[in-house]
Amino acid sequence: MGRVGQGQVMSGQYITLRESAQILGVSEKKVMDLIEAGQLQAYRIAEQFLRLKRNEVAQVRTSGQVISEHTSHDYTKAEKIKDFFYFNDFYIFSFLVILSLLYIIFLT
Repeated sequence: MGRVGQGQVMSGQYITLRESAQILGVSEKKVMDLIEAGQLQAYRIAEQFLRLKRNEVAQVRTSGQVISEHTSHDYTKAEKIKDFFYFNDFYIFSFLVILSLLYIIFLT
């Protein structure tokens, strides 16, 4: 895993992988790729927790080495309807079965 320092003391200057990803506007996997490529240095805290220096992450952000991955896609009406039926199909089917049973019981 790229450059990973050992035995660094934890303080406010060290941030998590998730916080680094949020600052850079990229995924956590992209941050790991940057560490492996040597563009960011990570530090292991207590042999378990991976941390990065806040000022190093900010420096990479301002240097323009990383392009933000934030993309937004419009959620169309057709997709909304499709998702509604996909996630609620059981309830819709159950409702129709209950209506059918009520019809059979009371109107026949």
